[in-house]
Amino acid sequence: MNVTELRATARRHLGPHFTRKDTWQSDFPVFVRGEGSYLVDTEGRRHLDGLAGLFCVNMGHGRADIAKAAAEQAGTLAYASNWGSAHPPSIEAARIIADLAPGDLGTTFFVNSGSEAVETALKFVRQYHRSQGAPERTKIISREMAYHGTTMGALSVTGLPKIKEPFGPLLPGIRHVPNTLGFTGDRGPADQLDCVRAIEAVILEEGPETVAAVFAEPVQNGRGALVPPEGYWPALRALCDKYGILLVSDEVICSFGRLGHFFGHGLTGVVPDLITFAKGSTSGYAPLGGVIVREQLVTELYDSPKGGVFTHGATWGGHPVSTAVAVANISAMRDEKVPEHVLAEGPKLHAALESLKDAHRCVKDVRGTGFFYAIELMADRDGGRELTDEESLTVLREVLPESFRRTGVILRGDDRGATMLMVSPPLVAGTDVLDELLHGIDGMLTDVEKAIQP
Repeated sequence: MNVTELRATARRHLGPHFTRKDTWQSDFPVFVRGEGSYLVDTEGRRHLDGLAGLFCVNMGHGRADIAKAAAEQAGTLAYASNWGSAHPPSIEAARIIADLAPGDLGTTFFVNSGSEAVETALKFVRQYHRSQGAPERTKIISREMAYHGTTMGALSVTGLPKIKEPFGPLLPGIRHVPNTLGFTGDRGPADQLDCVRAIEAVILEEGPETVAAVFAEPVQNGRGALVPPEGYWPALRALCDKYGILLVSDEVICSFGRLGHFFGHGLTGVVPDLITFAKGSTSGYAPLGGVIVREQLVTELYDSPKGGVFTHGATWGGHPVSTAVAVANISAMRDEKVPEHVLAEGPKLHAALESLKDAHRCVKDVRGTGFFYAIELMADRDGGRELTDEESLTVLREVLPESFRRTGVILRGDDRGATMLMVSPPLVAGTDVLDELLHGIDGMLTDVEKAIQP
């Protein structure tokens, strides 16, 4: 089929994800091949994948070694479950992850996506507290504008009203507290910050004996790459320890090199009780997610009078092909020192984005770290004018999509709390690729300024 036929067939038979009808009726790209930091469409045009797929293609496209691992595993053992049995690739993936994870986070429960990972963490913390004689601990605290997934439990924890509204009522007992927007760097004693004091206030309001867990990302994606202030995560850890609450670090985006470390601990210095992961664990070459749990918690659940089993599972959880891909991907990431590359290049990328901010009146702020950034837009920084709602829609639905096509650089326009441009290149991107990425962003910002008068 030619591209016109492919689009027509997709419109009739393929259900798109988070895609507006008018976008699905447009000449959307159809990608047929990936090469390093680039996607190639049906016309043979190369597009720089500035979002690494959806924050996931950390090792880049077209890795023959990762593809070979998948093919060999499919030809050897395409499927076996982890229900009362195991297989070498899931065992090896769990071992490698345990070696890289902080503290005693040594047990990995594999699922298939980030949403499932959060769903699994929700179920674990509830069953854990129940097994320890505290069945009333069912409530969850998460942060405003945080995205934690789309399944009903994960969506309940998510703090984005716009994507929750069509599906209510959701799980009860979820409280959302202020995020760290506006709090960066050294802000003094972290336990005195409003964004921390609000958490303790909610714990006391709900009753500490009813709260199961606090969910937070090391760098929050929703509202635009929010890097926490110094001391924030130690303050979270101290609050959870004080009130017997489990701390869940949602690292679906942040783990496996995105921040320059295998896990968020490298940024926060804090060992959480559970870590959720997905995207970068396979660099998108196969579906995989999981929850890493402190071994002590697993032992306490299994050994308790009401324990003996974590009452949860999935047919594809720990799939042989997906876990074989994870082993190949994580091993290559470690051996090629990819997190170290991000640590070296990330500050340069950040500085270049700050230079673009200085050069463009439409940039309000640049936030992020490693290879993970948000560029927040406004109408005129010098005049202090924000975008109107109509201007925001114009930028997100017209200007930026056309800029992506014109520049050949794919990024993501974001409307979660502000009008933003998300930047998340493959972690293997070198100087030439990053220069091309920055040139494309420069052009996009120029397009915004042409469309929106000061």
